[in-house]
Amino acid sequence: MASIFKETQSIKEAVAFINAIDVNKFSRLISRIIQKLHLKGERILSEDEELKLQAALSLEKPALMLVLETVSFILEQAVYHNVKPASLQQQLEAVHVSPDKAEVFTQTWASAGPVLVDKLRQTVFAPKKLEHVGWQLNLQMAQSSQAKLKDPSAVLQLGLRAEDSEICIPIIAKS
Repeated sequence: MASIFKETQSIKEAVAFINAIDVNKFSRLISRIIQKLHLKGERILSEDEELKLQAALSLEKPALMLVLETVSFILEQAVYHNVKPASLQQQLEAVHVSPDKAEVFTQTWASAGPVLVDKLRQTVFAPKKLEHVGWQLNLQMAQSSQAKLKDPSAVLQLGLRAEDSEICIPIIAKS
């Protein structure tokens, strides 16, 4: 399988911080992230929790944010590519995540990954949702100047609804 994680400078820095975290603390952190990953527009940790986590992990705020974003990115990529746990572990070790941390990722992904995938499948990613489709076909067969005229015209009506609205916006296309 092709690599799903490019070894960018950001990933290298995040992996160095991840490898330095205690395995038990990392396990709890990744479990928290995977529980909240499907919630759109909601923070994984509150500001108070971030401060406590900074102290517990002995990380500066930028380093903590990098770790949170990278772990979230890894899990999102695992969802997108529907990676099997063994393959995820190989992918992580290829970008130099320590074997014990890769094992934590793998165990968490094996247990909570299918639930996350199901929750994300039910999430609407598009800002608008197609509510209904209507169509009309008119066929003009003759005119006073032409006896054998076949001139079709179609009207297609799409009803779109914004994710957070009850109002349906009709879009009409004519040909």
